[in-house]
Amino acid sequence: MALAQGMAAAHTPGECWRAAAQGACLALGGTFAALSVWERDLGRLRVLVNSGERAGDEEEFPEHESYPVHQFPEITDFLHDRWAGGGASEAWVETASGPPQAPRVAALRRRGRGCCIVAPVVLHGRAWGELYIARAPLDPVFAPEDADFATVLAAVVAAGIAQTERLEEARQLAFTDALTGLANRRAVDVRLGDAIERHRTENVVVSLAVCDLNGLKHVNDTRGHAVGDRLLERFGSVLSLCGAMLPDALAARLGGDEFCLLAVGPSADDVVRAAGELCRRVAHLDLGEGVSCGVASTGDPIGPVRSARRLFRLADAAQYRAKAVRATGPVVAGRAGPDDPVVRLADTPPPSAPERRAFRGRSSADDQR
Repeated sequence: MALAQGMAAAHTPGECWRAAAQGACLALGGTFAALSVWERDLGRLRVLVNSGERAGDEEEFPEHESYPVHQFPEITDFLHDRWAGGGASEAWVETASGPPQAPRVAALRRRGRGCCIVAPVVLHGRAWGELYIARAPLDPVFAPEDADFATVLAAVVAAGIAQTERLEEARQLAFTDALTGLANRRAVDVRLGDAIERHRTENVVVSLAVCDLNGLKHVNDTRGHAVGDRLLERFGSVLSLCGAMLPDALAARLGGDEFCLLAVGPSADDVVRAAGELCRRVAHLDLGEGVSCGVASTGDPIGPVRSARRLFRLADAAQYRAKAVRATGPVVAGRAGPDDPVVRLADTPPPSAPERRAFRGRSSADDQR
């Protein structure tokens, strides 16, 4: 079945919703289909996707299209009476020739449609939402067997949504630090690799702030790891707060006491300001000894950056210098003149000393190209 195959091939929830609506529309010979979710806490049915011949006020992925459930007696009946009492999740047909005061009939007429099928979607034993398929006024009205088929399609959609949710949960776990809830090193590697490619092709500014939380070892040794974990969580919250100063910035824990902010688009000065705010806020935390923060941005004179590895080296070198000089604010690569010590440290590491950080991605030969 094309519907099941399309949903199985989806990589994101949005792609899954679109595949469900498109597949159901095609299978039932409709001209339009929508998938909606019941938001219990808000008492509304929110439209996730509109597919097919959309009316002027319908968007494919609407942000604000929702309907109070109490306006639709058939939904209320299903959700609170038949389904709660063990009734079947059967689809039904509505036509534009029905009572004009009925909300669905009014919607059919307003949007130039002749009939529709409404199929409840049940997931994990609970009413999840609905699948809606419509036809044009001159098309044949849906028959009872079409409603039976729609009930089967809704079950297929529910199975596809469940699979997508499991994949999304696994993806979140794979790219999330369990202690702080921030992104993890794997997420940074993926996002930074894509960002550097955009910098190379579109000259987009890419900035990275690398931070070491000072004093964590002392806290762990003197007050226990549980207290140290709380310090890491509190720092993660401050990092997230300061990252919100930069549109779409990624706040991440690289491991241990190392964190970073990755910004794609904002200017270098904006990133430095956010890093400065981070340093100021962390200095007032009850535990720890502040933060050592280094910033590297393609918006500063740091030389060509054609690999994620090079930007990480520069930010790491800036952070290393911040720690060495006990800087109370961020140290920024490339802002100390032609012989910037941070750039020099990043570009000429001691040949016999191992790098402080294991880098993924391109080889070291790419760093200077």
